[in-house]
Amino acid sequence: MTLIIITGIIVFTVQATSLTPLTSSTANAHIEAQLQILGQDMLNVLDRSQSGQSSGLKEDILNWNGERYIWNSTAYVSENNNTLTNSTTADLLMDVIVPKGIAHNIEFTMVNDAGSVVTLPYIYNGEPSDNAVVVSRRVLLSDSDITDPTQFRSHTGIPDADTSTDFYNLIDVKMTLWRM
Repeated sequence: MTLIIITGIIVFTVQATSLTPLTSSTANAHIEAQLQILGQDMLNVLDRSQSGQSSGLKEDILNWNGERYIWNSTAYVSENNNTLTNSTTADLLMDVIVPKGIAHNIEFTMVNDAGSVVTLPYIYNGEPSDNAVVVSRRVLLSDSDITDPTQFRSHTGIPDADTSTDFYNLIDVKMTLWRM
């Protein structure tokens, strides 16, 4: 009986002990997996909404002025020196990944009038490393979401993919994360 209890304690102790990666490739795979989970969780949070309301991610796309923003150590600033304000995405990035030193890019990808896939940068912080991870979330835009389609298209470059229906366009929000 004592032998069974001791064996049970040893098995429990070995299984409860966390193992740290011993090689750099194992460590990189572990970090990439953590970044993948973190990025997907962030997009899930951003795309969550109350019933009958738009998500923060959709609102950020609808309020976007088409400029590319870069993190300058204190805020997201465009090449025209405009600061990114009223952005749920930027707020979450500043609260979660900026303090951890995680570099990041966010791009919006959609289909243009010619049927080609177009990618527009929203937040850009340089070229990702070889160990970067990419997570994405699709956001459906309807004509009823956009108050002035002409102005929205001229500011963002996002076209109305089907003018005969309420479907405006499908935006693939891509978040690239990597350790610096």
